[in-house]
Amino acid sequence: MEWNVEKVLAKRANKLIYKSGNFRVKLFGSEFSKSDILNEALNHARVEATDLNIPKIEEVTKIKDQWAIICEYIPGTTLDNLMIDYSEMLDKYLDLFIDIQLEMHSKTVPLLNNIKDKMNRKISASGLPATTRYELHTRLDSMPKHNKLCHGDFNPSNIIVGDDGKCYIIDWSHATVGNASADAARTYLLFSLEKRRALADKYLTKFCLKSDTAKQYVQKWMPIVAASQLVKGRPEEKEFLSSWVHIMDE
Repeated sequence: MEWNVEKVLAKRANKLIYKSGNFRVKLFGSEFSKSDILNEALNHARVEATDLNIPKIEEVTKIKDQWAIICEYIPGTTLDNLMIDYSEMLDKYLDLFIDIQLEMHSKTVPLLNNIKDKMNRKISASGLPATTRYELHTRLDSMPKHNKLCHGDFNPSNIIVGDDGKCYIIDWSHATVGNASADAARTYLLFSLEKRRALADKYLTKFCLKSDTAKQYVQKWMPIVAASQLVKGRPEEKEFLSSWVHIMDE
């Protein structure tokens, strides 16, 4: 089947996401290995086994020597676009966002990687001093073990509000099972990295109220999550993430 570009949905330095007929094509750059793409597709397929609303995978293929994951296309817009375009309804959309996250956290997908194993690997590869890595590993080991479905990149741009009125979660490349508060800590940091600190604070307050979780408990995960984000090596993020890692030392 031909996967012609009808509409570009998102364009990044290493990915092109576009509509082709009734499908969404995610085309990867050459820096992504075969194992990267197949692992993302496998994560997605395993999450499909839950009753969450997610687009179904059609196939994994190569298009002109580039790997691609083909999913059904969901007509609609992102929750992030709605938050920006209708800012007067921000609280309503933020409540919806958190409700979707909590529904996701109510699921478990046992065959996914464990979040603590993944974060241990990332801390080891973070480039932080040995003493800091040791303290982070020790803190991570002490955190309670859960088996909840965690997205790993849960932000409003990964929620499609469909024309059918349903909300769909996309992009499962970082999915794991583990402690939901680690997933919430990452969402908080993602908002903060986008320089939306007020929204990050509001999100955390609402999440903790809705989930009956102590804010201090989620905050205990933030140095761990910040260290794992450092692995991406983005210079513009280093100062902010390092400040969160070193909160642990205060």
